[in-house]
Amino acid sequence: MTRKPLPETDPPTRTTDLRMAGEWLAHHNLAGTHPTPLLASRLAVRRRARLATYVILAALIIVSALVATSAFGGLQPHRPLPLLALAGSVAGLLLAQALLDRWVRRVDQRAAATLSRRAAHPIQPGWRTVLGRPFAIFAVATFAGAMALAASALAVPDPTVRQLAIVVLIALLGATAITAMQLRHLLSFPVVAEDEESLTADVIMRVEDARELTTPNVQWSLPVVLFGTAPGWWNVAAAAYLVLSLAACIALHARTSSCATVAQRVVSVR
Repeated sequence: MTRKPLPETDPPTRTTDLRMAGEWLAHHNLAGTHPTPLLASRLAVRRRARLATYVILAALIIVSALVATSAFGGLQPHRPLPLLALAGSVAGLLLAQALLDRWVRRVDQRAAATLSRRAAHPIQPGWRTVLGRPFAIFAVATFAGAMALAASALAVPDPTVRQLAIVVLIALLGATAITAMQLRHLLSFPVVAEDEESLTADVIMRVEDARELTTPNVQWSLPVVLFGTAPGWWNVAAAAYLVLSLAACIALHARTSSCATVAQRVVSVR
């Protein structure tokens, strides 16, 4: 079945977007590549989408903190209303992320429709290329560590600590679902390229976005909800988790190949 081309409704590329696209190319050792309106518009929508995702994750943390305060307020720890409100908020934030990914996809579809030709040998990078095994292991390890911390607090006899642990668990699952949704989007949407340079830029954007997603900002933030309330052994374990995961994150970014190097390797072997 044929599909009608998407209408061109995007505004003209701004000079600021072109300038920022040139800076992005220079940052990735592609200073000799001319920033095109296509690249500028794709980078601009990704900046806006990334900012919106930060807002979504910040909203998740704020809602979790508000629900956590109910354990010290008028609501009793055993009442399910705060937890139901948190679960509903997580569902709403997941929907917001899905709509955000759909918007980015439609921008890419409109961009692809303007190309004179597609890449001669189109590729669809898999997770090993886009994310890489070290970053995948790091993402799984930080998620598992945060979940283990929250789950261990459930063994504490204090009902307030247990309710806070449930809040952290729900929020962690929601944040992980949002991240998984973004990664699925990165791996599934088609390559938008008409030559080697635009193909390299496309892969760089994917790798850059995937590495950004593995930074465990939410996993580092949510355990703070239990600090000062959980027993001393839990506070020590949480501090060790934060220090070790931060050190691993710094080492990972310092020792792995740059996004541009990964993209050039992919393009050279296609």
